[in-house]
Amino acid sequence: MNKELKIKKCFKCGAVIKVIDDCNCTCGFQCCGEEMKTLVPNSVDAAVEKHVPTYEIKDGKIFARVNHVMEENHYIEWISIVFDGEEKTTYFKPGDEPVAHCKYVPGSIIYAYCNTHGLWKKEVD
Repeated sequence: MNKELKIKKCFKCGAVIKVIDDCNCTCGFQCCGEEMKTLVPNSVDAAVEKHVPTYEIKDGKIFARVNHVMEENHYIEWISIVFDGEEKTTYFKPGDEPVAHCKYVPGSIIYAYCNTHGLWKKEVD
């Protein structure tokens, strides 16, 4: 079984963190004097076809991509694939092609983060 990623964001400064093990107390993760909010994948009203990762299986590997612009102010910052209790993250900058790969494991989860429209995900069959 794959463990899902937990991503939190500060909506004041835009800082984004990946939570490895969330705290169980009432303090939460804070930034800019406020509690960071947990991002829910696919929760922003944006064009699904330009944000949800797609994939193909080839030679025992998952090749994940996002059909998205990669402009200076609007781009995919990273793609992360969670599989077999592991995670592989590939980071991008404007102008890059947002493509990542790892070994094929059915049930893997692909996450993509758009700097404007947030977190998106797709489960691998």
